[in-house]
Parts: sequence; C-alpha cells; structure tokens
Amino acid sequence: MNNLHVRVADWQKDNADLRRIREAVFIAEQSVPPELEWDDEDAQAIHFLALDDDYAIGTARLLPDGHIGRVSVLKDYRGLKVGEALLKAVIAEAERRGLTRQKLSAQVHAAPFYERLGFSIVSEEFLEAGIPHVDMVRQSS
Repeated sequence: MNNLHVRVADWQKDNADLRRIREAVFIAEQSVPPELEWDDEDAQAIHFLALDDDYAIGTARLLPDGHIGRVSVLKDYRGLKVGEALLKAVIAEAERRGLTRQKLSAQVHAAPFYERLGFSIVSEEFLEAGIPHVDMVRQSS
C-alpha cells in the first residue's frame, strides 16, 4: 500500500465510494439485505474514507450519539491495518466532538480487533442481519 490515509467524507460528494465499499462488503460478501444496509442515519452521520493514494478502500460512520458503524474494508486490503487507521480516526473525531463514550455492534469474529482498540463487550451475542454480533463500548479517559 503506497499512501494510506483516512479523511472525513462528504455523504453527497463521496457517495459513490461509500456505497461501492459497503455494497461490496456487506451486501455482496455478507449477504446483508440492501434495505438493512441503507438507513436514514447516513444523512446525519459523519462518514470516513480510508484511501490508498486516491482509491477508497474502507469506510466507517459516526452517529451524533457516539455510535460507530458500517466499518468496512475491501477484501484485498484486509490485514493491512486499514481498519485500525479508520477506527483511530473515528475515535479521534468522536473525542474532538466531546463524545467520550463510543459504542458499536461488532460482528463476533471482529470483537478481538475492537478490544485491541479499547472497546469492551457489554452484551450477550445476538443476531443482526443473520450475523452474530455483540455490543461493545469504549470510554475515553
């Protein structure tokens, strides 16, 4: 990877990239129904794009209540610290906005990744879109 960086995205201007990544990861790979992937919260969320040079390879969103979601990295870029860079940017933005408590619903297989970034599991396992998840919380110091 030549030049990994993360920036705040504009839902309108960057919509094609945001949709391309989420459709590839959630709808195509994980069979999440499109009606569950797209919601009204996208319009109010702060979106993030991870880029390799100018090519968008990952995304995440932050809701006004500190909920982090739609964390996704294209398959060919997994294992290269893209998710970590994304989450660190989201957490920094949340803290900048005074959101000292961040929360997310993690796919169970990804829980150890989030734990390494300071999140703790706070729920029993549950199904969301047919995929096992757990709720996780991170409290900034």
